[in-house]
Amino acid sequence: MHTLSCASKPRTNAAFEWALLALLATCWGASYTFIKIGVATIPPVTLIAARTLIAGLLLLAVLRMRGVKLPKEPAMWWRFALQACLNSVLPFTLIAWAERSVDAGLATILNSTSPIFIFLLGLGLGGSERPTLRRLFGVGAGLAGICLIVGFEALNGLGHSLLAQLGLVAAAVCYGCAAMFGRVFKGLDPMVPAAGSLLSGTAMLLPASLVIDRPWTLAPSAASMMAVLALAVLSTALAFTIYFRLIKTLGPMSTAAQAYLRVPIGVMIGVVFLGEAPAPTAWAGLACIMAGVIAMTMPARRA
Repeated sequence: MHTLSCASKPRTNAAFEWALLALLATCWGASYTFIKIGVATIPPVTLIAARTLIAGLLLLAVLRMRGVKLPKEPAMWWRFALQACLNSVLPFTLIAWAERSVDAGLATILNSTSPIFIFLLGLGLGGSERPTLRRLFGVGAGLAGICLIVGFEALNGLGHSLLAQLGLVAAAVCYGCAAMFGRVFKGLDPMVPAAGSLLSGTAMLLPASLVIDRPWTLAPSAASMMAVLALAVLSTALAFTIYFRLIKTLGPMSTAAQAYLRVPIGVMIGVVFLGEAPAPTAWAGLACIMAGVIAMTMPARRA
């Protein structure tokens, strides 16, 4: 019934997927602010362990209420564990660590390069994710738009705190690999790989947190604790559920377009709630990003 209704209303379905892509970009765009607030009094490993633990348990509770069970096959849990490494454990920790020494503008640019790596990975893969000139244009236009919105002056810090900047690029590589690998979960309810990968990530991060940070000795501020809760609920539980749905419906390359969309959304959040002033070239950057997103998400013509 659901397939028939979607097929009978392709335009409505396409609009809904675009709305989900924008919502995903909003959830992940806000995460940089939450992380910045959180790491002020909570070390990175413990911050990310708490983020994945709360989000994983929340999704597990929702699955129980829906009557959906997690798979029991060991092979599937190995896939969840690999997805966790690529999509949460490594990139989340790298970003939280890097944001202690890298300005937000430069961090946004460096961590929004995952579509480039998906494009490069696609060079060796066939199917619907194969690179095209249109998608190459989308990648380039999106990157140009990011620089215009954030301001090219953000690039002035490039080279300082080199290890942290390389960490942000490594996180983007992880996200690119995760988007491509996420296709193996196409047959599952989107909430299942979201919960499975987060619970797997928690199993890796929690022992590391206990050994490295000894969280019982910490005294986090109320603001940091609220930031962790927002990270877990909005930027992780909700975002991962949307993410795995879009991997199924739009594909890895089109889903990666949210890396560009979250930049203008993040700037907009700063303007409305923090009174920040965007760069003078922001409107031109927004036009570039929208052109890039359209080029990357537009379905390929069928002969």
